[in-house]
Amino acid sequence: MMDTREDIATATTPETWELRLYVAGQTAKSAAALANLRRYCETHLPDRYTLEVIDLLKHPQLAEGDQILAIPTLVRKVPEPIRKIIGDLSNEEKVLVGLDIRPSGNH
Repeated sequence: MMDTREDIATATTPETWELRLYVAGQTAKSAAALANLRRYCETHLPDRYTLEVIDLLKHPQLAEGDQILAIPTLVRKVPEPIRKIIGDLSNEEKVLVGLDIRPSGNH
């Protein structure tokens, strides 16, 4: 089973983004990546995303499915195509471009 799953999607939303963040324990880089990702999602994908956080120290076998070679790694499963971003996700513009998220109006 996964460590954490946040279902923040509503039934009326046409497209729900499925995101997976791979981390290794509670390192500063992993915590920063999670905090940054949550902030971006709440700003640009409010009520339109699900986020799974997978700790590879607890579930190392799960790295193979998404071919995880470095951590933290963010994987966008849906919408396709699958996209990956490695690092602490501190550069919002690069994360949005990497995930193909169009910035919301006033941000």
